[in-house]
Amino acid sequence: MKILLKILGVIVGLIVLLLIIALFVSKDYSVEQEIVINKPKQQVYDYVKLMRNQENYNVWTMADPNAKKEYRGTDGTEGFVYYWNGNDEVGEGELEIKQLVEGEKVNMELRFKRPMEGVGKTYIHTASVTPEQTKVIWGMTGSTPYPFNLMTLLMKGRLEKDLQKSLVNMKNNIEK
Repeated sequence: MKILLKILGVIVGLIVLLLIIALFVSKDYSVEQEIVINKPKQQVYDYVKLMRNQENYNVWTMADPNAKKEYRGTDGTEGFVYYWNGNDEVGEGELEIKQLVEGEKVNMELRFKRPMEGVGKTYIHTASVTPEQTKVIWGMTGSTPYPFNLMTLLMKGRLEKDLQKSLVNMKNNIEK
C-alpha cells in the first residue's frame, strides 16, 4: 500500500509540476518556413492561391486520402472555404481564404473542429529573388489555452518539419 501511495504521490507531483510550467509557457505560437522555387513569382503565386492544389503538396491534406472534402465558393478568391473530415490524424476543420494580395500573399483562417477546437492564421507569401526564382514563406500563428499551451513546446517542432516537407513538395510540383 505504501508503494501505491508513493507512486500516486509522484504522479500527482508531476501533474502539478506540468501545470506550473504551463503557467510560464506562452499561449501564442508562431512558426514559419521558407523555400526558393525556380519559377517566376506570378507562376508560383497562381499555384499557391488555389486551395485545391494543397492536395498535391500539403502533408496534412495528403495524410488521409479518404477524408471527406467539400469546397464552397470559387477557389483562389477571398471567401473560398475548403472543408475536410478525416481520420484521427487529420481531424476535421476548415480553411478559408481571408485576404489575397495579387502576386504577393494569401492569408487564410484555419478552423479546427476535431481533435481539438481552435482557430489559427496561416499565410503564404511570395517574393522575387530573381526574375526566375521565387521565395515562398509559409507560416502559422495561433493561440492555445492554458494548460494545453504546454503542447506548443512539442507542437512547434513538428509544425516546422511538416511545413518544410510541404514546401519541398510544392517546389517539386511547380518546377515540373
